[in-house]
Amino acid sequence: MSQNTSVVAAFIIYLSVMMVIGVYFYRRTQNMSDYILGSRRLGAWVISMSAEASDMSGWMLMGLPGYAYLAGLNAGWIALGLGLGTLANWKFVAQRLRKYTELANNSLTLPDFLLNRYDDKSNLLRIVPAVFILIFFIIYTSSSFVAGGKLFETVFGLPYIWALLLGASVVIFYTSVGGFLAVVWTDFIQGIMMFCAIFLVPAMAAYALGGVAATEAAVRAVNPAFFEPLTKPDGSAMTFVELISLLGWGLGYFGQPHILVRFMAIRTSGEIRRATRIAMIWVVVSLAAAVLVGMVGHPFLKGELHGAGSETVFLLMTNELFSPFFASIILSAVLAAIMSTVSSQLLVASSAFAQDLYHTLLRKDAGENELVWVNRVSTFVIAAIAMALALNPDSFILDIVAYAWAGFGAAFGPAILASLFWRRATRNGVLAGIIVGGLTVLIWKQLALFGLYEIIPGFFLSSLAIYVVSLLDAPPSEEVTAVFDEVENSGI
Repeated sequence: MSQNTSVVAAFIIYLSVMMVIGVYFYRRTQNMSDYILGSRRLGAWVISMSAEASDMSGWMLMGLPGYAYLAGLNAGWIALGLGLGTLANWKFVAQRLRKYTELANNSLTLPDFLLNRYDDKSNLLRIVPAVFILIFFIIYTSSSFVAGGKLFETVFGLPYIWALLLGASVVIFYTSVGGFLAVVWTDFIQGIMMFCAIFLVPAMAAYALGGVAATEAAVRAVNPAFFEPLTKPDGSAMTFVELISLLGWGLGYFGQPHILVRFMAIRTSGEIRRATRIAMIWVVVSLAAAVLVGMVGHPFLKGELHGAGSETVFLLMTNELFSPFFASIILSAVLAAIMSTVSSQLLVASSAFAQDLYHTLLRKDAGENELVWVNRVSTFVIAAIAMALALNPDSFILDIVAYAWAGFGAAFGPAILASLFWRRATRNGVLAGIIVGGLTVLIWKQLALFGLYEIIPGFFLSSLAIYVVSLLDAPPSEEVTAVFDEVENSGI
């Protein structure tokens, strides 16, 4: 896409608005509770849109359409797994986590919650989770930077490295300056933009191809197997292992810190039901549309994309379908998707470093202002490491996301579920589950055993470790289970 005044102007305006929001909330951030959770005073609309915008990110507008461009309806299994996982997370985890984290000494981070939940005097339940958060968020954030680099490279024709630096600089600025409040309010705006863009592009492409029937015929002409969900891109049939690997994406939701922290920040647990309805409408429509973008994009672009280039299908379709002015608005939604997730990831990762490592290991007497500034500085450092990992423009966004997603899902998913629902779970059991789940993903990814997505063995072995170690351990004390019983008796 060539440079033009309207596209440049739209991007400059959009980026400027995001930075202004960051400066505005800088003035309203007084302490760590403000910086990390917005002092738990956010409503259902803001939290639901923020949760989904930070969840889906640039991979929904680039990674998933790119996979559907190559695989057709086979990509729908990922969408189905994600949709079911989102529903389960909102329905079973959100309300309970919101209630529990407030009662457990007003926990501000997930390591904070686990530490307070089990009254861990050793601080291992703060330190070990924080280490895994830093490892997997650096990987996850690099995927967003790859998406941003591809966006600016495609739109402005910039060299990939310069495009990477441009996309990263703005999001680092407003995240480090404005904290959680800036992140969720920019997410709210970005979530609306993403929803409109992902719905509009396949609808307009189908119209340009002559309507729904003509579009279906065009897709079948390209590859009839595109409408066979159990057929892989190479034409072979899916195995059971491959099917559960795609559906297994849904397991990841229970352990994603940047999503779970939204549940912790909502004004009251009573607003969760309304937020759930808003979130699920957004998710169902957006994921279905993302798959359609890839499928419709194949005949629309005449199959001109290959390899990692398939992940630019949404960008190229936008360029073909709309005038420069409207294209710039839609492409700003891609930038919005990328920025919404990377800002959330940077905030959670920097909070884990400042609150759970720096404050615990290095400066136990650090004051509120010092910790806020440590958060801000660590945001820059973490982002720099993630950018170094994102230097390869041929990286597949979806592959990087899958790795980090599995890491969080396996390390924290079983631990969070056990902490919220199993009274008998012990501190040693949960600690064992986090270590086993995280290490299983790191090792399994390198070995690539059986072609099985690493979240499946990671989640299973983590759950098994929690169960076995907890039963071998002494039962938790009444002091440890008191808050659990209070949540249980609240009727949630």
